[in-house]
Amino acid sequence: MRHFHVRKDDEVVVIAGKALGQRGKILRIAGKKGRAVVEGLHMIKRHTKKNQAHPQGAIVEREGTVHISNLMLAEKYDARAAARAGRTAAGEPPAAEKAPGEPAAPEKAAPSSEEAKA
Repeated sequence: MRHFHVRKDDEVVVIAGKALGQRGKILRIAGKKGRAVVEGLHMIKRHTKKNQAHPQGAIVEREGTVHISNLMLAEKYDARAAARAGRTAAGEPPAAEKAPGEPAAPEKAAPSSEEAKA
């Protein structure tokens, strides 16, 4: 069996595909195919034959598989989202915050033309 970055019972987030951003718990991993069944995601309909549980047959809805490369651990996803939230629009970390009642640190102004001549 191959080694994957997610395991059964892990909470994951879908990072690509039609279920982008959805969360769920891994129910089963198909190791040879590199796919996982995630609770509540990629619902498919299976047409079943007659049996004791369904004497007329039935259309049963169940989870399909999602490729493992499209999944990320939820805690890692949340940590990245928190780190991204702390950045400014330019992609830089936010400026140091001042304590209440403390004057703001003076910003360096561009040198004026008189200072540049001196």
